[in-house]
Amino acid sequence: MARQAVILGVLFCPFGPLSMTILPVSDSYHYCEQTARREAGNFYHAFRVLPRRQRQAMCALYAFLRLTDDLGDGPGSAEEKRALLVDWRQRFERALDGDYSHPLHPAFHHTIRLHGIPARYLQDVIDGVEMDLHITRYRTFADLYQYCYRVASAVGLACIHIWGFEDQRAKEYAESAGIAFQLTNILRDLGEDAGRGRVYLPVEDLDRFRYPAEKLVSGTQDECFRSLMRFQIERARHYYDASQPLAGLLPPAGRAVYLVMSRTYRGLLDAIERRDYDVFSGRVSLSHWRKLGLVVQALPVRLGWV
Repeated sequence: MARQAVILGVLFCPFGPLSMTILPVSDSYHYCEQTARREAGNFYHAFRVLPRRQRQAMCALYAFLRLTDDLGDGPGSAEEKRALLVDWRQRFERALDGDYSHPLHPAFHHTIRLHGIPARYLQDVIDGVEMDLHITRYRTFADLYQYCYRVASAVGLACIHIWGFEDQRAKEYAESAGIAFQLTNILRDLGEDAGRGRVYLPVEDLDRFRYPAEKLVSGTQDECFRSLMRFQIERARHYYDASQPLAGLLPPAGRAVYLVMSRTYRGLLDAIERRDYDVFSGRVSLSHWRKLGLVVQALPVRLGWV
């Protein structure tokens, strides 16, 4: 209940019970940057290779995503969380008209206008978070694709507007990157999600490899599971490969950040494979130094040397 109280306090009384003062845009960006610094981990260091305006915009986008995700994943019943998301969506829509009611809003509205981010991408993200409140199984990969698009590809599409692009094919590649990233998240979190009653792997795949969802809850790692995981990793790699041309369509700073993100998520996929697909005995992750190393590796790209 403590976390829910914090969420409710931030959303419904962000400035204290006696004050509805709207933060100046500069202070709002500071709020977003503090949120990203606290919550985004090593991705925050990747944001720092961007020029100031783009770095601020990425922090504002991240803060919106973090707050939205927290509403969907926090404590409370599905109906309570749905009501919070409905209110959050309405307040976001009002913020687009300059009616701000959260410390995030001035900076996020400025970011959306400055970089021409279509609002539908942010609406898609809220739609995706809402899906988790009433969908616990996906019958086909086509069904799962829609979820992945909303919670990840829509984010990538917003990002490329911040980073800058001219070739419209960048949108197709950004969509593929988002699918790849989310499929990797799903594989990494299989056991944790199953314990919460969520199974993202399509029923058609579980049936094909004769691995019932109940085995995910118990963490059964038999040959059926390994065959299923090999198939899932191959599918994710297909989307990584499909997204590869995106890097070449981005300016140096955006290319650098994108490469950090892509190499991080692809590194997680490789780590799952090296562990013989064991995603149950401990959380798969890259070390702090490995992630910082990816940021350093991207610096020559940021400087336009490669």
